[in-house]
Amino acid sequence: MEKFSKLKALIAGVEADADKFYNSGNGAAGTRVRKAMQDLKGLAQEIRTEVTEKKNAK
Repeated sequence: MEKFSKLKALIAGVEADADKFYNSGNGAAGTRVRKAMQDLKGLAQEIRTEVTEKKNAK
């Protein structure tokens, strides 16, 4: 559950940059959004692995 909380925090943290990129055309904010999405991808994969391990352990 800790990783899921990190995932939610990461999404909340990138929201302002996403707004700046999509609504104001701020290129630097777009770069930060891309990096955050890459971090999200990795964290999501870790969560998937953890869920699979817990599910198979039963």
